[in-house]
Amino acid sequence: MNEINQDIEPQDETQRARAVKQAYTSQLMAKANVVGVGVGFCQRHGQRTEQVGLVVMVDRKLPAAQLAPEDVIPHEIDGVPVDVQEVGEIRAY
Repeated sequence: MNEINQDIEPQDETQRARAVKQAYTSQLMAKANVVGVGVGFCQRHGQRTEQVGLVVMVDRKLPAAQLAPEDVIPHEIDGVPVDVQEVGEIRAY
């Protein structure tokens, strides 16, 4: 896997994450439990980090062993970190 260069400016990280989002949203949305894809700060152990990445929102997180191989979300796409966040079911009001 590729690591993001720590010398990249936050604006560059955001632009890279937006480009990856645009390129991969349809593929990610086709995966089980995925309800949205965005760009934002990653979280680790429930705490926000300063790392910008692709945020994949799922209605509920499942262990990889319970997912079909095609539904596993990678930790990184094209050098951009991917953070899977459980948001529950999204409904329009």
